Amino acid sequence: MSRYRGPRLRIVRRLGDLPGLTRKNARRAYPPGQHGQNRRKRSEYAIRLEEKQKLRFNYGVSETQLIRYVRRARRATGSTGLALLQMLEMRLDNTVFRMGMAGTIPGARQLVNHGHVTVNGRVVDIPSYQCRPGDVIGVKDQDRSRNLVKANMEYPGLANLPSHLEFDKNTLVGKVNSVIDREWIALKINELLVVEYYSRMA
Repeated sequence: MSRYRGPRLRIVRRLGDLPGLTRKNARRAYPPGQHGQNRRKRSEYAIRLEEKQKLRFNYGVSETQLIRYVRRARRATGSTGLALLQMLEMRLDNTVFRMGMAGTIPGARQLVNHGHVTVNGRVVDIPSYQCRPGDVIGVKDQDRSRNLVKANMEYPGLANLPSHLEFDKNTLVGKVNSVIDREWIALKINELLVVEYYSRMA
């Protein structure tokens, strides 16, 4: 399934707060649709599916990409759920978003796709690039790129900079110091339910 390009608030109303998808708040507290206000009791499968969808829409990955991340997380040492979240958080588009260079992850993805972001001094236009400790994230040395990022920084998506990142607003250069800790992940999610959802797949 391709990336979602429809109304974002509709997704927020259905799944709850997704800090990476949009800065807007839904005015209605119930899900969209004809039966949004009188929903039946959800099954265990529906609850797991909802948690999985939160990951997909917040980080803007396709179903195929998410399955790939889950398989990689299973091969990693330690908790599969935590490894999955860390892989998604350490994507370049999400790192740019968490540094405040874009208001949303889709906005950060566009910055990366259009070649405005550098990693260790070289332009990287792949949003799924996995940032590693020691990587220096910067802005392309062009007025257009710098002005675009400065305009975005006036309306950041999340106020607090995670402990694994540092960012200088004057030079527009940031650094990845380590892998993100679980407590700094802004998305409210039960990652174990996502792992359970995919447990029936190879």
